[in-house]
Amino acid sequence: MVYITRRITFSAAHRLFNPTLTDSENELIYDKCNNINYHGHNYHLEVTVKGIPNPKTGYLIDLKLLKKIIHDEIFMHVDHKNLNLDVPFLTGVITSVENLIAIFWDILKDKLPSGELHKIKIWETENNMVEYFGESFEIPRYE
Repeated sequence: MVYITRRITFSAAHRLFNPTLTDSENELIYDKCNNINYHGHNYHLEVTVKGIPNPKTGYLIDLKLLKKIIHDEIFMHVDHKNLNLDVPFLTGVITSVENLIAIFWDILKDKLPSGELHKIKIWETENNMVEYFGESFEIPRYE
């Protein structure tokens, strides 16, 4: 089995809050990440595909094609955007990195022409990152 990874970087703003909680509860839980004027990150997204390389090409997946898929399906929707306000597929979602990664997985999982999505990793800061391997969980949506 071969594992190949493509990395992209995007910048985005967001605010962590749950509209079903009071302002003081949100402040207690999310602290400065609950800033009503939002805050931003330079995210690093890594997408790992697994499989057996094609004997004719030697590729598991053409990295130019993987780059295009990630760009078209994720990057162009989130880069230099407010994740809470500008991204339709995040409407009503608490924009934690844990929720982002699961939504990104769902978007990408059926878009690969070869190989299988193995892992997604998002670095939110140089010290904080999350990995996801596709285990299913329900992401609540709020209006």
